[in-house]
Amino acid sequence: MELKINVVVKIVLLAAIIMFPFKSFSQLKEGDKAPEIVLNTMEGKEVKLSDFRGKTVLIDFWASWCAPCRKSNPKLEKMYQEFKLKGFEIIGVSLDSKKTSWENAVKKDKVTFTQVNDTNFWNAKSAQDYNVEALPASFLVDKNGIIIKINPLEEDVVKVLED
Repeated sequence: MELKINVVVKIVLLAAIIMFPFKSFSQLKEGDKAPEIVLNTMEGKEVKLSDFRGKTVLIDFWASWCAPCRKSNPKLEKMYQEFKLKGFEIIGVSLDSKKTSWENAVKKDKVTFTQVNDTNFWNAKSAQDYNVEALPASFLVDKNGIIIKINPLEEDVVKVLED
């Protein structure tokens, strides 16, 4: 009798694992609505992705310790300066756990586009909402809040902005 109960328990547990995974791994894809982001700037001003509706937005997840991220900051800044008057915005979402590291990197890289920070690193709600598992990660969002390109190349962004 005890053996039958153990077998039944194992079958129920196995079924639960198969039918109810511990974590949903649904991935965002082009054409999906961009999840809302609500974070603060260095000055403590709340910024929402939805505040930029009507503009093309590049959401750039990065961190001060990420060498490829830091290398791309001047390119992003140049693109921002070139296209900001045409309704282009960049939201830099730092996943730095130390606010001072983020602030120092922004100042050193002379970044002027919108910067926000979530000190929860990989556990950041925005990083989880966007399924960010590596840095840098970026999402190009159209004027209606729809993701039109994931991890776009610079040429991809420029093509969208020039059309």
